[in-house]
Amino acid sequence: VQLQASGGGLVQPGGSLRLSCAVSGSIFSINHMGWYRQAPGKQRELVATITSGGSSNYADSVKGRFTISRDNAKDMLYLQMNMLKPEDTAVYYCNAEIVGWYPREPVDYWGQGTQVTVSS
Repeated sequence: VQLQASGGGLVQPGGSLRLSCAVSGSIFSINHMGWYRQAPGKQRELVATITSGGSSNYADSVKGRFTISRDNAKDMLYLQMNMLKPEDTAVYYCNAEIVGWYPREPVDYWGQGTQVTVSS
């Protein structure tokens, strides 16, 4: 199983970016998914999570600006980021709890990260 994040880049304050995370491999089901970020010198922090049923949760710092979504048919996870601020600058990682065919147990997987830089 692999998670491949993409969509990062350099954007000016107030701009937008859309991150994508593609899940591939032998998958029975995907439980919760999420986006995390890590800025230089800081610990990795939760940005947003979404359940298999579509219920979402956001960090206070991104509420009203970021939207997490998933396409269960395509095994994709997205993060629409609007009104970006310099403090959003970080490496963004996608995460998913995935159940394989055998053994039929949930395992936590991480993508490789994609850099988001918000600067004028």
